[in-house]
Amino acid sequence: MPEPLLRLRGLTKRYRAFTLQEASLDLPPGSLMGLLGPNGAGKTTLLKAILGLVRLDAGTLTFQGRDLAQHGAELRRRIAFVPDTPAFQPGARLATLKEAHAPFYPGFDETRWKGLMADFGLDPRRKAQELSLGQRTRFALTLALAQDWDLLVLDEPTTGLDPVFRRELLQRFSEALDERRAILFSTHITSDLEDRADFVTFVRDGQVVLSDTQEAIKGRWGVVKGGLDLLDEPVRRAFKGLRETPHGFEALTDNLPGTRAHFGEQALVERPSLEDLLVLLGRKAHA
Repeated sequence: MPEPLLRLRGLTKRYRAFTLQEASLDLPPGSLMGLLGPNGAGKTTLLKAILGLVRLDAGTLTFQGRDLAQHGAELRRRIAFVPDTPAFQPGARLATLKEAHAPFYPGFDETRWKGLMADFGLDPRRKAQELSLGQRTRFALTLALAQDWDLLVLDEPTTGLDPVFRRELLQRFSEALDERRAILFSTHITSDLEDRADFVTFVRDGQVVLSDTQEAIKGRWGVVKGGLDLLDEPVRRAFKGLRETPHGFEALTDNLPGTRAHFGEQALVERPSLEDLLVLLGRKAHA
């Protein structure tokens, strides 16, 4: 595996009612990583740390092999970002907003920006206050994609977008990757990542609980469905997530072959979808 483009080690940020706890992950170049977790899990705090928008209590971030704490101003010019709710000066025209943005990013491609504006159905003469949420997101995407970026950080980028445009956008992301670039994509829409993410990172209660290739996760993890009579205390402890109903249980295991061997025909054991992982990783086995 190539040297990570982005490496996080032990990131910790303490707030009064929440702590991001020792978060670590590696994002290799040429890959798209999905960042998944329930609301309030810590995804946005993690992204803010990468972007230098919060002061960390502990941990290190390296980008292109260099320490972001020491070289942040230089290195972050190679990072493009699209927030979940883009905000722009209401009375400003889109062309004016672009003129204010571009000088901060060497290599900003004016021709590419104009092409993206046309592709995304946006008129540079319009004012920001005239745009819907989906249109503001489209405009933020034009600014990001026109940069000469090495890392594209996306926080819920498909919110407010219609399904057809969302599909086209996801294809653009895939096509934009090359041997020097990577994408970190935070979302709660697991279908956006199911067939596209090379890596998946799950965040729960301020902790990175799982980060690996999607292929490895689906080869090792599994969903178990069966009757409540199969749930004794050792079985409960072995599960990484558990949901019980009056009619049975659904659980998550990180030992797919062993779990199949243990239950045999007594339970249904199958490979998980990202939705399964998102739902069940958020549930304590003893809840």
